[in-house]
Amino acid sequence: MNTDEHGAERPERARPTPQSLTGVGLAVLDRAGRVLLGLGHDGRWELPGGKVDAGEDFETAAARELAEETGLSVPVTAVRILAVVVDGLPGLTRVTAAAVTEGAVGTPRATEPDKIVRWEWFAREEVPAALFAPSASVLDCLWPGASPRGAADVRRYRVAGDVARITPP
Repeated sequence: MNTDEHGAERPERARPTPQSLTGVGLAVLDRAGRVLLGLGHDGRWELPGGKVDAGEDFETAAARELAEETGLSVPVTAVRILAVVVDGLPGLTRVTAAAVTEGAVGTPRATEPDKIVRWEWFAREEVPAALFAPSASVLDCLWPGASPRGAADVRRYRVAGDVARITPP
């Protein structure tokens, strides 16, 4: 049993030591099917995205991160989750929702210049090889069958069809 003598959940069970990072990577496609990538200061390109806040679903996090990082907006209902990707760093499991959206409104700009130098649109065949690993994995989910860009030891859990969104009671 994971409770104390009073029936309350033990503190170490209620708030375990963090061992994972949960995030979302959003492939934003324009009308021509190009994907939006940001150039990081380390020379790698990445998709908009980031950490999922406590109590936030993947779609909401994706729309929020897109607005924060690029100034683009998209309704939460326009974000689709393609897969959940699991990989790891030393001592940390990284869980990333691979998401996609089309029809974002606005012009992308580097709203966080300490992280991203600039945003650019790339055709599928022109995507740079130097990619942030989670972004590479998301692109592998978006374009299966293309030359894999992500690491071979990544686990991808595809989301089945248009699963209805689960809403809390």
